[in-house]
Amino acid sequence: MARAGTDDDDPGASRQGIQSVEIAMTVLTALEQGAGPMSLTQIAHASGMGASKAHRYLVSLGRAGLVAQSRSTGLYDMGPALRRLGAESLRRMDEVGLVSEYIPGLRDRTGHAVNLAVWGDAGPVIVRWDYGSYALPITVRVGATMPMLASSVGRVYLTHLPATLTAPVVRAQVASAADEERSDREVARIVEEVRRRGYALTSGGVVPGVASLAAPVFTTGESLPLVVALALPAREATDAVVDEVAVALLETTAAMSAELGHVAAAAPTRRRA
Repeated sequence: MARAGTDDDDPGASRQGIQSVEIAMTVLTALEQGAGPMSLTQIAHASGMGASKAHRYLVSLGRAGLVAQSRSTGLYDMGPALRRLGAESLRRMDEVGLVSEYIPGLRDRTGHAVNLAVWGDAGPVIVRWDYGSYALPITVRVGATMPMLASSVGRVYLTHLPATLTAPVVRAQVASAADEERSDREVARIVEEVRRRGYALTSGGVVPGVASLAAPVFTTGESLPLVVALALPAREATDAVVDEVAVALLETTAAMSAELGHVAAAAPTRRRA
């Protein structure tokens, strides 16, 4: 005798998913974006549903420990189970590993070499280098420390890290007090330029004949950003090519940042100096 069909037997059902779970996520997303305890009315408005419907979801989420309601104020916030999930997710997150999955695609899209850097005790450290289609007069060793002022990677860190971290590294890399004074003015100029463009651009700063564009990959909380850079022959770095490569770089670093849980306040601005 034929048995009755179930959702497990229906490929269409598995693709549809569970709508109530997706709706519940809009409630949790409303709490996340609210950045603090919220009233039922605020949650309902932010999640695009009526108050009575939002309340039913809040009750179920509360039973699961994903939402908690203050006894004194009646406001809702993230619950203990959600905090445990978030903490465990961060503990398991391999930032370099997750970001590295995007690097081959960026290399293939642009045809240029891609490198990934993290912040080390003495400045930016290269942790991955993928060669592109163009021969470069450079051999990059994983583990190499990049200069702060001359490299595109260093310039991104100058822009997005506090001076308490970057200033000692810059001082260690300059030769004299006079050079240090000039470097202070240079840092201010670099930071303004990188913020205006959304990326750093250098040509011949580290190796003659090589141009480089770099952009930050932001993470959650107070973690230091990663930096992704593209290296290309300086002769290829025309205005049109730089603009095209910058689009690919910024789109990829935005996707990387989202993968790591960062929520961008606004899209980066790309303007030439």
